[in-house]
Amino acid sequence: MQFAAPLMPGRLVQRYKRFLADIDTDDGRVTVHCPNPGAMLGLNAPGARVLLSRSSNPARKLPLTWELVEADLPGGAQWVGINTMRPNALVAEAFRSGAIVALAGHDALRPEVRYAEASRVDFLASGAEAGPCHVEVKNCHLMRRAGLAEFPDCRAARSARHMRDLAQVVAEGGRALVVIVVQMRAEAFDVARDIDPAFDRAFREARAAGVAVRAYRCAVGPEGVTVAAEIPVITPP
Repeated sequence: MQFAAPLMPGRLVQRYKRFLADIDTDDGRVTVHCPNPGAMLGLNAPGARVLLSRSSNPARKLPLTWELVEADLPGGAQWVGINTMRPNALVAEAFRSGAIVALAGHDALRPEVRYAEASRVDFLASGAEAGPCHVEVKNCHLMRRAGLAEFPDCRAARSARHMRDLAQVVAEGGRALVVIVVQMRAEAFDVARDIDPAFDRAFREARAAGVAVRAYRCAVGPEGVTVAAEIPVITPP
């Protein structure tokens, strides 16, 4: 996924009310959209370098969107993608290129399909002899130990419900896959069980029920974000 136009540089002043951030740019201080509902641990230090995209919609109240931050993480500084709206597009792009090996044999992804009692799955993959597969995408950008990506960075009750719903899909004879998109360099993935024990429990139970989980690190930079390689999921059973 390449950015449609060069990103605007700036320095973070503060992130507040979850979806707002003040940024110092060469043209002065601006308020931008922060497309991230999480805690953004380690990613919101005042003074950090950030990169912003500009919307082509002239009616939008906040034309600028925070896309990347240069975070001082364990193992060294690196660009991190903070836009939680990007991972679904990244998975669709990787699927078209054949990079999601767990979906080999499927030929289509249908987005936002209703299932269970009150959920929508990110994609329903179809076209394989094995039958359709429910695909849930999770964005990940937490790193507290060098090389280790973790999710979630705050309590994630909705994500825990998704795990339970996917486990029910498998119990009823279907297939389900969780794709974790790590918008930074990382060597492995684990659940941040100290942050959300309930999600950790639901995640492990879903895997035990037969829900497949795959994690992919991304190459992140000012030109764009792309799925780069699969990394191991080291969450114990």
